Amino acid sequence: MNKTETIDIHRASQLLKLLGDPTRLTMMKLLKSHECCVCEFVEIFKMSQPAISQHLRKLRDIKLVKEERKGQWIFFSINESHEDYPFVKSILEYLPEQSDSITELKTKGLRVCCE
Repeated sequence: MNKTETIDIHRASQLLKLLGDPTRLTMMKLLKSHECCVCEFVEIFKMSQPAISQHLRKLRDIKLVKEERKGQWIFFSINESHEDYPFVKSILEYLPEQSDSITELKTKGLRVCCE
């Protein structure tokens, strides 16, 4: 979507409602620059695995995030080919970086790496 393209008001409203949750919005900001698995989000947000999975399910259901299995882990990332990604990306650009959370996971030895 370039500057001349628009997004339907109803669809924009639904996206904004979904991203109106601070946890999901932070997840999206993290996923903008890092793939993450559920266990990493559990540590970052200090929430239960089922609660994290519910947030991710909502993002996955509308295909804003995608998942990829690597060994025993499932990693989530932003679906940059989603038709509304440019709209979402423009929102995320206004938010502060969240890389400190990833750095903290690495320091604690809790960053999952499957290479």
